[in-house]
Order: sequence, then structure tokens, then C-alpha cells
Amino acid sequence: MWFPKNADTTFPLIVFSHGAFGMKTSNKSLYNELASHGYVVCSIDHTYQCLYTKGDDGHTILMDMGYMKEVAAEDSQSDIQKSYEYYQKWMKIRTGDINFVIDHILSEAKNTDADTVYKLVDKSKIGVMGHSLGGSAALGIGRMREDVSAVIALESPFMCDIEGVKNGGFVFTDKIYPVPVLNIYSDGIWSILSKRPQYAENSALLLNTNASAFNSHISGVGHLTLTDLALESPLLTRIINGKKSTTDTYYCLKTINKVCLEFFDSYLKGEHKFTSSGTY
Repeated sequence: MWFPKNADTTFPLIVFSHGAFGMKTSNKSLYNELASHGYVVCSIDHTYQCLYTKGDDGHTILMDMGYMKEVAAEDSQSDIQKSYEYYQKWMKIRTGDINFVIDHILSEAKNTDADTVYKLVDKSKIGVMGHSLGGSAALGIGRMREDVSAVIALESPFMCDIEGVKNGGFVFTDKIYPVPVLNIYSDGIWSILSKRPQYAENSALLLNTNASAFNSHISGVGHLTLTDLALESPLLTRIINGKKSTTDTYYCLKTINKVCLEFFDSYLKGEHKFTSSGTY
């Protein structure tokens, strides 16, 4: 958890879910930015779906090999039914984790003997966000919980909104997304949104007149450049992205930090109207 030091008031809660092969530390620069501006940020290791995590007794828990094989094999363009089954399975686990964490934090916030960090949480102001698969879970939580007021997804399809498969395509819910949402994209998906069946709802939102649905695109970067991996291992990021970024990594991450902070300030603190949608 990341939170303001020496505070004597409460702050909105932000819960973050990492990508398919990520970890809870995937976006530390973002967590620090939010915490330094008055937020309590909790980032989750999804046990067996993260690269590795530590158990309460200190032992290391590695990613489940079955899950790793599923992610590597998933291809909605060749076997859409199998993709739907994977999405249902992965989202059930991840949304379950996020719900558990939020419920635990809210319960501890009422406990007078709880650690100090829980006492800093404003129980009435909650946002969720995530990268890739984690963003998909965050988008799902935005529909599940009435106490969530804002959602940010870093290049993530609306997996939880897929209700089935019909005539070779995904069937999405026709219900309007219930809370303000910001979708942030890299070049990895931006230009092919309409071509990926799992991103059909994202593509539709580009033309949607919903006043609280926003889309931002950071040009010249790839999918993993939206995380701190781009700082920690530029070579690995380039390999996974499939090409070299033409936009400076620091500019990319600072832009993400700025846009996310402005969005949450708007919808969790009511400080101003959010208007930062567009291409950077």
C-alpha cells in the first residue's frame, strides 16, 4: 500500500490489478504519484496469476503453469469460444480478489485497532484501475460494486461485459457502463481496436456520446511501456512489445500519471471537470 505520510485526515482509496504476467509493483511510479496527491493506493498480487508473490510465511509462490499456458494459447481470432471460457475463468478469480481486498480494507477502516493506513481510507470514495488483464477485472468491478465511483483501464478489453458467443462473435451487455471510466491505450491496440473481437466495446466507446466515458492514446509506445517495466528493463519491454518505442519512456509514464491523477481528482474529489481525453 502507498499512502500520504503524517496525515490527519482521510483519502480516497484506489485499488490496482496488474497485467497477465505482472506483479503488484508493476506501476509503482503511478502509485507514488497518486499517494503524494492524497490517495491511499492498494496494489494486489493475484496469487498464481502473477509472476511470483510471497506468502505470509515468507515462501515464494510462483505463477501457475496451467494459467501461463492458457494466456499463451488464447487467441480470440482462431477459437473465440475457448477465449470466452478463459475470460470467464480469469475474471472470476481476479474480480474475486479485488472484491475481497476492498471488503477487507473497508472492514479494517471501521476497526479502531487496525493499522494506521486503514484509518486513512475514506470509505465513501473508491476507485479501481489496472493494466491489461487487470484493467479488464477493474472494469468488471465497476459494474459489480455500487461503492466504486471511478475506473481506469490501461489498455484492457471489457471482458466482464462479454455474455457469450453467437455467430462467431462475442455478445456484449447492452447496459450503459455505470460509472465514469477512462481507457488509456498505446500503439499496441489503438490502431486495431475494431479488429480485435474482445475490444469491440472499447471501439464502440470511441464513438459513444456517454459524457463520462473517456479515451486517451499515448502514441509511439507499446503495451508494456504503460508499466514501470519500461524503466526497469527497456530491452525486455522492447522484446515483448515487438518494437522499439519512439516516445520517451519518462514522458509516457508521466503522462499516464498526470491523466490518471486528473481523472481521479475529478470523480473522487470533485476538484475540477476532467477534459484530458485525446492523443498524447
